[in-house]
Amino acid sequence: MPPKRKVSSKNNSESASTTKKKKTWEPFDPTVPSNTTFPTDLTFPKTPKGSIKLASYNVSGLQGSIKKGFKQYVEADDPDVLCLQETKVNQPVSNAVDDKVYKYRYWAYDDKKGYSGVAVFSKYKPEKVEYGLPKYDEGSRGRVISLFFPSFTLVACYVPNAGDKLKNLPRRQTFNEHMEKYLRYLQKEGRSVIWAGDLNVAHTRKDLARPDTNTKSAGFSIEERTDFDRVLSTSTDGNNLPGLIDTWRHFHPDTEGHYTYYSYRFQCRSKLIGWRLDYFVVTPDLMDKIEESTIRQIAWGASDHVPLVLILKDVDLGNTTTKNNSSDSNSDKEDEGSDASEEK
Repeated sequence: MPPKRKVSSKNNSESASTTKKKKTWEPFDPTVPSNTTFPTDLTFPKTPKGSIKLASYNVSGLQGSIKKGFKQYVEADDPDVLCLQETKVNQPVSNAVDDKVYKYRYWAYDDKKGYSGVAVFSKYKPEKVEYGLPKYDEGSRGRVISLFFPSFTLVACYVPNAGDKLKNLPRRQTFNEHMEKYLRYLQKEGRSVIWAGDLNVAHTRKDLARPDTNTKSAGFSIEERTDFDRVLSTSTDGNNLPGLIDTWRHFHPDTEGHYTYYSYRFQCRSKLIGWRLDYFVVTPDLMDKIEESTIRQIAWGASDHVPLVLILKDVDLGNTTTKNNSSDSNSDKEDEGSDASEEK
């Protein structure tokens, strides 16, 4: 065995210098809450009089989220319409929300048990409800519910993940193509549109903590971002329909470090390492009606996502539950032609 080499003080100095130069992660905005459990005392401002509040929340498993604080969030924020993604249920959850407050509850399920799933709970009765995407039922089942209100159409959505090493990217792009066609169809029909939910894309470098190491990761691939760009740009189908608008980014153009998803792993929440994957995207005609587009950063812990909220003024959602006929039933009803259920 050769003799051990003596480390000179010079080498020691160089080693220390190298150690000092190694950067540690620092949040872009350290004022963002970094709680690692759901708050025990949660309050939010009341919805301004004459306005309505929409909320979107990827619950990452509704049954588990209920045990961790989901109901406390709903009670504290009291949205008029609540969109849920990744419910992971295959039948309605009767105790998810107060059925006297949210009389209109709509569920859509994936064929695969405990996978995907979306739901919408509303205080207002929509004019009609549709499930999935036109001519793409199999690929959108359990992922899209559209509620048609007098002032706008709400497209509540959970976009498929492109998967590890982008193995599901072709399926994701097919979904994107059908979704864009559907949104453009609604626009062409003269409808105002709100596209809400976990859209599973970090649109720009500002929308995730570590863009340089994620260029080939699901949610930040150039293909997914380009597809999202198309929705936010003037249509190229010859109709010149205006691009939709990412509301939160519109009001916070330069903000970094504000995300909607923080993984349970690697202390991502405490370190504020996250992704902005959840959105309210709207047609331009609704912009002057928006009072607030906010991420509820403090409400982390019932899921690895946090809720986001959109508040609008001067919009008509129709009648509230208190003005509707009390004979409406709360029993589950199977929606013909799909695996979606509707509670009414």
